[in-house]
Amino acid sequence: MYAVIETSGRQYKVSEGDLITVDSLDQEVGAKISLDRVLMTGGDEVKVGQPYLDGANVEAEVTAHGRGPKLVIFKLRRRQNSRRKRGFRSSLTTLRIAKINA
Repeated sequence: MYAVIETSGRQYKVSEGDLITVDSLDQEVGAKISLDRVLMTGGDEVKVGQPYLDGANVEAEVTAHGRGPKLVIFKLRRRQNSRRKRGFRSSLTTLRIAKINA
């Protein structure tokens, strides 16, 4: 069985036991959370929400917090001697999907 969930404005296809990396959540490591924005569940029977499924949720556990790879933003205006170099690393949270309740 799988589910399509939405968190932080992004959609993820998950199954039980999967590890997913999402934008940073304000939860401690080891905390159990419930993701209730379920767009679709699949398996033997496919259910599609409009936009979300009523009564469906995905239980997950926070396993780690970290930061993503460094992205370099380099802007150059040619022949103007104008350059700007900036870096960015996003804060991420890793979740382990425990159970899908459909």
